Amino acid sequence: MALQQQIKNRSIDQLIGIGIFGVLVLLYAPILWHWLDGWLYKTISTEHEYFSHGIIGIPFAAYLAWGNRKKWQRLANKTHPLGGTLLVLGGIFYLTGVTEWVNLSLPTILAGLCLWFKGLPGLRLHGFSLLLVLLATPTAVPYLIAPYTFPLQSFIAGTAGFILNQVGIVAIVDGINIYVNGRIVEVAPYCAGLKMLFTTIYVSLMLLYWTGTLASRRITIWFLSTGVIISVIANIIRNTLLSYFHGTGQEGAFKWLHDSWGGDLYSALMLLSLVPLLNWMDSYFSVLPDTEPEKDTEVGVSE
Repeated sequence: MALQQQIKNRSIDQLIGIGIFGVLVLLYAPILWHWLDGWLYKTISTEHEYFSHGIIGIPFAAYLAWGNRKKWQRLANKTHPLGGTLLVLGGIFYLTGVTEWVNLSLPTILAGLCLWFKGLPGLRLHGFSLLLVLLATPTAVPYLIAPYTFPLQSFIAGTAGFILNQVGIVAIVDGINIYVNGRIVEVAPYCAGLKMLFTTIYVSLMLLYWTGTLASRRITIWFLSTGVIISVIANIIRNTLLSYFHGTGQEGAFKWLHDSWGGDLYSALMLLSLVPLLNWMDSYFSVLPDTEPEKDTEVGVSE
């Protein structure tokens, strides 16, 4: 009798899970498709294009969640009060119809479901997946940051102008403007490398988690810091090339690197360089005296 009751309860849980998944698909499939289409074909707003790392991040989050399904089933059913609050809040966000709030309703509702069904253990189990979804959710954060990027814009313009002058190309820098042969290239707020910086940090977190090194504070701090530096340097080189192409009348090359797939290729190559960097750091720090708890080699390994 106990076995039959257990089987019945498991069947009910599976039906509830399928029902919730179906509702989520109906609510968010059009939104996710809108994000994907906008990221791929650049038809989304400039601010929301900054979150195009979600193309790889959201599927990876789903993969991790699927891999943890057995661990989820073994967790005791335990409702946390905050779960209901987040579910109601997420529903309100969705019903407002305001783009920013509708977008944020997705990670809010997902976190609420974890807390509602499994409590804090459920939230911890899917914590990294939820973080990936949250950081890939288009919001107005780039728009809010843009007014404060002037020092970075000036630094990039000044460094790019310095490099051009060192290789024999006369470049005049005026604030955030670079003049080459009388033609101007402006290092605008959205050309200051914020998109590349966001993507670098996001991909770095994925690599740290995938390799199990996220549990090592030392490697995490060094890797993220180095990734940020690489991102800034890569953006300086990109703006230097753009100034050179535009100033010398090579408009085809300029558009290829600025507006076309050349920029995506450049970013992809920069991100690929993070893989050997992380491998080197992992090997380097592993031979140093251990000053922190041994990292959990089971992190990110699904059953």
